Amino acid sequence: MATGDLKKRIRNVPDFPRKGIQFKDITTLLSDPASFQQAIDLMAHRHFNKGVEAVVGIEARGFVMGAAMAYKLGTGVVLVRKPGKLPYKTVSASYELEYGKDRLEIHEDAIRPGMKVVVADDVLATGGTVVAVLDLLNRLGADIVECCFLAELTPLRGRERLKNQKVFSLLKFDE
Repeated sequence: MATGDLKKRIRNVPDFPRKGIQFKDITTLLSDPASFQQAIDLMAHRHFNKGVEAVVGIEARGFVMGAAMAYKLGTGVVLVRKPGKLPYKTVSASYELEYGKDRLEIHEDAIRPGMKVVVADDVLATGGTVVAVLDLLNRLGADIVECCFLAELTPLRGRERLKNQKVFSLLKFDE
């Protein structure tokens, strides 16, 4: 299955979560076993033999991508969550979405200084969420190998906010 076929598995939902937003619904890709397996294989195989120690999954759909990639790579998965969801001491960062503001948290002991990590999420849009995650990981001393996304919405130019990072997007949408 070519990546073009994977793109066809993602549903467009107009005006969600608010008018003017063209939401990329990945649940249709995730529910198809062959598509999901191929996407994870293509995202994870890039990191074999690179010494990656953990995949950092961003709430909520990034948990799916991150956990599957971590399993494939034989690493742990670290969760970055919305406030109040993690039970232990946390470090937090604020960020802006294309449709609002929020905060993210990570356990303060989830990352050891120098730990090699891959950041995984479903969609790179404006980049605000991943910039906050990178701030958290840098404060904890992580060695960030790459930011890895299932899809990228190129017109929103989120990649430009990640200038100093290696970025990979399996699928790119120009609309």
